Parts: sequence; structure tokens; C-alpha cells
Amino acid sequence: MKKRLIFRGAATALVTPFTEKGIDYIAFAKMIDFQLANGIDALVVCGTTGESSTLSDCEKKELIAFAVKQVRKRVPVIAGTGSNDTKRACALSGFASGAGADALLVVTPYYNKCTQKGLVAYYNDIADASGLPFIAYSVPARTGMKIEPETAARIAENKLACGIKDAGESISDTARTISLCGDALPLYSGNDDRILPLLSIGAQGVISVMSNMIPAEVKRLCTLFFDNNIRKASELQNALTPLCEILKCEVNPIPIKAALAEMGLCENILRAPLTILSDENKNALLKTIKNLDF
Repeated sequence: MKKRLIFRGAATALVTPFTEKGIDYIAFAKMIDFQLANGIDALVVCGTTGESSTLSDCEKKELIAFAVKQVRKRVPVIAGTGSNDTKRACALSGFASGAGADALLVVTPYYNKCTQKGLVAYYNDIADASGLPFIAYSVPARTGMKIEPETAARIAENKLACGIKDAGESISDTARTISLCGDALPLYSGNDDRILPLLSIGAQGVISVMSNMIPAEVKRLCTLFFDNNIRKASELQNALTPLCEILKCEVNPIPIKAALAEMGLCENILRAPLTILSDENKNALLKTIKNLDF
């Protein structure tokens, strides 16, 4: 069963900007406008990069509603609504639907986790509660569980299952997921250093961290591949490798928020237990940015 693509190309997993008092909506609007001006294909709000684990449900609802109003249907707004509590995920997903979000990004349950059978039920329940297309999100390094390729094929049977964000480390598992699901569950890279490798085996794009900084370049990488200019796409992916690496020097979103603060897009404020980038790594980050050549 071929599914409608929520987007093809590059989506940015938006940082959530803070002040000492709360969410900085002036900065958030500026960040969204920066993304749109640079041709991004979709925007994700309340994801991992947006520090969703330290946002209250009220804050998540405000962010989702604000993003929908700011974007005004120019690109899809994808709301992060996953939880380790199905009831909570269903309630937030239902809100996102009513607020006008175009789709959901739903991370697997974490800490308590569940069985693979439980995963299928989790996604089916959320789909029933929201009526929105959803992208399942597998990030085992953070959650302690992954969506097995065979489970992805079962999730794909839901008519609202319109994608899977793969932030795992196994190319073979990714290839098997694509082989089993095909057009029934389009796959997106969740790692910036694997955009081109995953596109080459059938992915439809990326949900990116570094596109917070360089949305036009991340989109260009995808466009070059889709236009069959593989040599140029390869050159660009290789040129971006130093940035991909330095953005992993400390846990996401610590480095990307430091970079955005240097660009004047937000303050370098994170919620505890996250801490700001060390001076050593900040110096390395700034040097890397200065030496970018693409």
C-alpha cells in the first residue's frame, strides 16, 4: 500500500529557544522564518532536539499551536507527541490534530519500553486518537529499544503510518526495513552523517539537526540526489562531515544550540540536566564552522 509522503527532502528538528523565564517565542518565530526563507521542506516541533523531555504538556501544546500559526501551511508542521505513556501520547496527539498540525513524529516508548507487539498497539492507539498521519521514530541509543524491521512492516499496515525516522546505527537493519516496507512506510534518516547513504538505499529524506544552522545546504544535498547528481551530492555530504562530527561532541542539542546562539537566533540556554557546551568544544565548533567549505 503506497502512502502519501508527508514530505520529501529535508525537515528540521527545531531547537526550542528559552529565556530564563520560559520559552522564547520571539526567537522561535525568527527561527521558523529563517527555515522557511531557506526553503526547508518540513518542520518538526517538540522533538529530541527541541528538548521535549523537559517540556511540560502545556508548553508542548503552546509550541505546536504557535508553529502551526507561524508556518501558515507553507510547509508541513510535524508535532512530536511520543511518550512512555500511551494515554499521554494519545491526548497530546489529539491536541496536535485539533491545533492543525499536519503529522506526528512519535518516538518509541522509553524507560519502561514495551514488547514489539506492544509497539504496534502503541502506534495504532495513537493513530486512532488523532486521525493524523504519523512517522514512527526509532532511536535506540536514547530509548533503549528499536523498531525491528519486521515490526516496521506491521506498523506500516496502519493507513496513517506514513513514515519511519531511523536514527539507529545498523545500515543492514535500515536496508531490511526498506526492503520489507517499501512505499508502505517511507523512511527518513535521523542522522545527518548518513543522509546520502540512506538516500542511496531508498530513503525519502532526512529529519535533521544541522539544518537548524544550514537548512539550504541540507535541502540541497537531498535535491542533488533526487536530481541524480550523485557526484555533487557525495561531495556535499563529505564537506559536511566535520560539522556532523562536531555537532556530536556533546549530547544533542547542546552543540547545535551553542551554534544557533553564535548566529544570533536564540540564547544559549538549555534545561537541566543539560549544560552549555564546554569552552574547549565551543572553540572547536566555531573553528569547524569557520572552515566549512561547500
